[in-house]
Amino acid sequence: MLPSSIQISGEPLSGAEVRDICRGLRDNAVRLLSLRGCRLCDRDFGRICRALAGATSLAQLNLNLGVVSSPSRIKQLAEALRTNRSIQSLFLHGSPLTDAGLALLNPALALHPALVALDLGDCMLGDEAINLICGLLPPDGAKSGLKELTLSANPGITPKGWSRLAIAVAHSSQVRVLNLDYNPLGDHVAGMLAVAVASSRTLEVLDLEGTGLTNQSAQTLLDMVENYPTALRSLVLAENSISPELQQQICDLLSEGEEEEEVAGGTGDTQEWEKGREPAAARHQGSSSWRCPSDPSSQMVLMTSGLGDSLLAETEM
Repeated sequence: MLPSSIQISGEPLSGAEVRDICRGLRDNAVRLLSLRGCRLCDRDFGRICRALAGATSLAQLNLNLGVVSSPSRIKQLAEALRTNRSIQSLFLHGSPLTDAGLALLNPALALHPALVALDLGDCMLGDEAINLICGLLPPDGAKSGLKELTLSANPGITPKGWSRLAIAVAHSSQVRVLNLDYNPLGDHVAGMLAVAVASSRTLEVLDLEGTGLTNQSAQTLLDMVENYPTALRSLVLAENSISPELQQQICDLLSEGEEEEEVAGGTGDTQEWEKGREPAAARHQGSSSWRCPSDPSSQMVLMTSGLGDSLLAETEM
């Protein structure tokens, strides 16, 4: 039997549903488990954590929107992650972790052998959390680390914290996607990030939507894209005080670079790590953006996976 996908959004979980979820995890029949915004008692949360600890087929775990809502649940999740060896993508967007909660999770995250995508958007993080996160972006030549990191909407992080993250990104040999949208970064932090992008050999996507940037930042980013060869393919600058002309110039230069790579031999198959990401306050698509809608009523979805990892994208019901 091929692994399946269980996706529930914004629903109270019944005892029968929790039993079915645990059974699927224990039978290694679940590849994606998404419980975003679901309501369940502490006892049932603990049952699910114990089941996912030994699951070998689970690749993506989505607990967005307040499912991990207390220190006791953070500890239970950390215990499960210390045993689990299969989860590649973990989404905790909108969880009240704080720096103290991330400190509880961090040892399990740092030692996990498969984790490559982590969403900690809107988790009430500060500079202490950044110090821990930088350890998940090991320098070039060290152990493998995260390929995608989302830190959207964490206004408690100061410029000092962002500067440390920029240094870690510059020296990371792994990170490909960095989502920092809806943080009050400003032009100073954007300048540090431009240096990090210029130094990185792997960063392909940088989301700076709604981060308080001006034409000053855009000019720095334009100079970087124009004069320094980088791996960058996508730079999101919507919802900033940046002229359309500067945004278009940057977009055109990035497009030219991508076309040159394709002509030179193709970009190959690039796995998409952004699937399952929770929008912070808006999500940029093309030349416009959309606001995160409130969770509609939904039901459990059980899907048998087909070719590829297309089911790792969360389906709203």
